[in-house]
Amino acid sequence: MTGFEHRIGMLRSCYLFLPALALTIAMLLNMAKAVDQPGNQPKQFVYILRLVPRLYSDANWAKDDKMALDRHFARFQHSIQTGELILAGRTSEPGDKTFGIAIFEAKDEAAARAYMESDPAVVAALMTAELRPFTVALQRKNP
Repeated sequence: MTGFEHRIGMLRSCYLFLPALALTIAMLLNMAKAVDQPGNQPKQFVYILRLVPRLYSDANWAKDDKMALDRHFARFQHSIQTGELILAGRTSEPGDKTFGIAIFEAKDEAAARAYMESDPAVVAALMTAELRPFTVALQRKNP
């Protein structure tokens, strides 16, 4: 094969490759557009947790209650690692004044409600939970 024939063969290969490359680029661009569309972005929610009155006194916490609370905390730790949970915390007040919040992302309200209702502290009836749509407007960067 001469140098000229080799170059012609290379050009033919490029012409065969270019449509496949163009199709791949088009597919990637469409995927990027789908991700950027508001309907495809996870929505943010907050749920407010309140202790049931029986647990206002530390003396009333049974071993099973403490185990359920450990599962609740472990679940939040896992959700932080997966990126689902944005933040969680509680107030430092006693009894009926204390409450906790969990700000997280979910596909829609049904998924958010399922996440909240499967919280081990809610399942074990240690806490009641109330779901609200939420939007994080500003967030401090972690140091």
